[in-house]
Amino acid sequence: MRAHEAGALHGDIGSRGPAWLRTPVDVNALVPQLWPRNVTRGGDGVLTVAGLGVGDLAAEFGTAVYVLDEDDLRSRCRDFRTAFDGVDVYYAGKAFLCRAVVRMIAEEGLHLDVCTGGELATALSAGMPPERIGFHGNNKSVGELARALDAGVGRIILDSFHEIDRLTALARERGVRPKVMIRVTVGVEAHTHEFIATAHEDQKFGFSLAGGAAAEAAFRVLDEGVLELRGLHSHIGSQIFDASGFEVSARRVLGLQAQIRDARGVELPELDLGGGFGIAYTTQDDPAAPQDLAKRMRRIVESECAAERLAVPHLSIEPGRAIVGPAVFTLYEVGTVKDVDGIRTYVSVDGGMSDNIRTALYDASYSATLASRASAAEPMLARVVGKHCESGDIVVKDEFLPADVQPGDLVAVPGTGAYCRSMASNYNHVPRPPVVAVRAGQARLIVRRETEEDLLALDVG
Repeated sequence: MRAHEAGALHGDIGSRGPAWLRTPVDVNALVPQLWPRNVTRGGDGVLTVAGLGVGDLAAEFGTAVYVLDEDDLRSRCRDFRTAFDGVDVYYAGKAFLCRAVVRMIAEEGLHLDVCTGGELATALSAGMPPERIGFHGNNKSVGELARALDAGVGRIILDSFHEIDRLTALARERGVRPKVMIRVTVGVEAHTHEFIATAHEDQKFGFSLAGGAAAEAAFRVLDEGVLELRGLHSHIGSQIFDASGFEVSARRVLGLQAQIRDARGVELPELDLGGGFGIAYTTQDDPAAPQDLAKRMRRIVESECAAERLAVPHLSIEPGRAIVGPAVFTLYEVGTVKDVDGIRTYVSVDGGMSDNIRTALYDASYSATLASRASAAEPMLARVVGKHCESGDIVVKDEFLPADVQPGDLVAVPGTGAYCRSMASNYNHVPRPPVVAVRAGQARLIVRRETEEDLLALDVG
């Protein structure tokens, strides 16, 4: 099927759904691995999170609304920190960032990775210790780099020769010696578990390993002596379910580390293996536990260091999706239900691609459940769609919902903590939803709902 400009799913027809999607025995049952840890369904069928029913949340905060299970997020922070004991765990802020989340991850002992001036501003305004912040990005401006230096950011990940020059000049002006890492493009593509030597170096991030740019960048930083080169950094993809890709990446980046040692007599003390750890969006996903990832990744690094006669460097990783993704679900209200000639039933909700672009953008799969009541109706294969003027405005491509789903019902979509609110838009001038954190039976607004007044405030015409 060729892509359609109205969306990757514009021409997708048929009512059978994907092969992995099975008709549920009980359409009311929750699949535990898809939901935040404190989400349950009561005897009346109403979904609750940390003791609060979704009906109460909808009444107080409206729909659509992102609902964050705070204890779930905090427990996932602790899971990574415990499993990767002795490793610096940087929460990847691009997944979702607001001041409340910054404070949560700081209180749980994590570091924070940012990649723009706006993310850095959010981190600093929330009180994140600057020495625990890492600054990524392929095109950091002079102003952003200056702000990072002035704030005392703990490390800056260098991504181009122009950036090396910019940061070197700024550091000389200020008489400081910032800690930096070199981002290495190692030619490993982990999305499909195919490890190709050079093909995947065709991207905007990092310095090419195969082409020699990564070694040249390290030599330039070391020879100029203005920046403190702490180590090498690699990132191989997203939604990674095992450590095989990390094995290939570690071998290649540690080979460069040995090359630097042999050429300059310097053994770099740190190594960052990135993030991209997967989560369960549907029943077809089977992510590895942090403990399993940690054991495998330690074993990989130790083995490769022994082969290269290198001391084991201090490690860091960057989970984002794996921490915040499963901790959030989006709550919608059904507006219309439309059976299209027996081909498909469309369930339209009061949100869509403006609050979750991933289905249209990445052909991502999600799950959903009727959240406001129990149903004795038979399962019906449905497609949950949004309210936008776009055929590709799809939230959940295929899911079994009760055949009696109707306007006014609440539908919840799990796994929406990562890259949903952070990539949200105002398409069709729809204000972005709020984010509500729930803990121990109490709900608090951490990002308020946008209003039409907010939209008009930017329109100076």
